[in-house]
Amino acid sequence: MSQRKRSKGLGGSQFSTQMTDGEDDFIPTQVQRQSQDQVNQKVSELVQFLLVKDQKKIPIKRADMLKNIIREYRNAYSEIVKRADRTLQEVFGLQLVEIDTKRHIYILINNLPRAEGQHLCRGKEKEKMGLLLVILSFIFMKGNSVKDSALWEFLHLLRVYPGKQHSVFGDVRKLVTEEFVRQKYLETTPIPLTDPPEFKFQWGPRAEKETSKKDVLNFVAKMQGKDPAFWASQFSEAEASQANT
Repeated sequence: MSQRKRSKGLGGSQFSTQMTDGEDDFIPTQVQRQSQDQVNQKVSELVQFLLVKDQKKIPIKRADMLKNIIREYRNAYSEIVKRADRTLQEVFGLQLVEIDTKRHIYILINNLPRAEGQHLCRGKEKEKMGLLLVILSFIFMKGNSVKDSALWEFLHLLRVYPGKQHSVFGDVRKLVTEEFVRQKYLETTPIPLTDPPEFKFQWGPRAEKETSKKDVLNFVAKMQGKDPAFWASQFSEAEASQANT
């Protein structure tokens, strides 16, 4: 009230109204600016967090993003994640993709155009990714699902032995059944009523996002010096899959 009286003495009620409105606008603007600076910081922290996780291709849980980075800015979660994703795409050529909508699990995939034969391969992981591509090809060519015994037999033909330490791949069984599965390149499903227990391998959600059946079929065709259409069933499936993406 005292503010209003002083304002009237300086030139009437209109001046008082303008001053009051100006002050009301000014204060929230300062608060908003500070809040936006903090959101910007969270975006930067989230980008770094996601890049570190991606080095080992570890799937990222929304709960971990909230707990470790977002914290008290939960109400700005969507904005922070969208801006972090945009930064990853524009700067690093990576895209944040949700692969499990129930448990809210994400992965980063390579969003850059891929030259022929460079599927899934980045940096030091090239040798492992080469083996993975061979495994994904075998699974696809065998009807999208193979028993573990069939996969081990196939790897034996390539002189990659699950029971022995490999000079490049290390413990092959652990690489295939643990690392590739944890990274969501492969999925395993137990086969009921088997003794000893058996399971089957299928493509995982990361493989579905980072490559395609058409890419894999082209890879197989190139390795065997044949036209992809030679495998009529797989060719038809690959074309249909490509049309749906």
